[in-house]
This record gives sequence, C-alpha cells and structure tokens, in this order.
Amino acid sequence: MFVRKKEGETIGSLLYRFSKKVQQSGILKEAKKRRFFKRSQNRNKRKLAAMYREERMKEVVKNKKMGLVKEKRPFSR
Repeated sequence: MFVRKKEGETIGSLLYRFSKKVQQSGILKEAKKRRFFKRSQNRNKRKLAAMYREERMKEVVKNKKMGLVKEKRPFSR
C-alpha cells in the first residue's frame, strides 16, 4: 500500500490519507485478528503435557514436605 504526496501537501495530511487507506483496506483488522492465533494441539500432546505438569507438581510438593526446597515468600524481609 502506498500513497503519493500531492503538490503542497503537508506530511500530516499525507499520513492521515495513508492511515485512512490502511483502515479501509482492512489490513490492520486482519493483522490484529491473527496476532494471538494459536494452532490447536492434538489430543495426545495435550494429555502428555498435562501428565507432565501433574507429575512435576507432585514432585515439588513432595520436596517441600521433605524440606529440600524452601517456599518462596513474596515481600520477605
């Protein structure tokens, strides 16, 4: 997308015309829509990730009970 400067036109009005063209074309709308698009994972991959998180949490809780890991305190002095 491009806009040519008219004779005697200020930079501000040129930018205004350019931004209007971009908005009318829908480029920004499409870019914002795709910005946070995330492909869906297959079921097996989701299950494996959940199992891994669960096992990891069990290990952390076990280590805390045994005193191997100190609990982090927010705003400790």
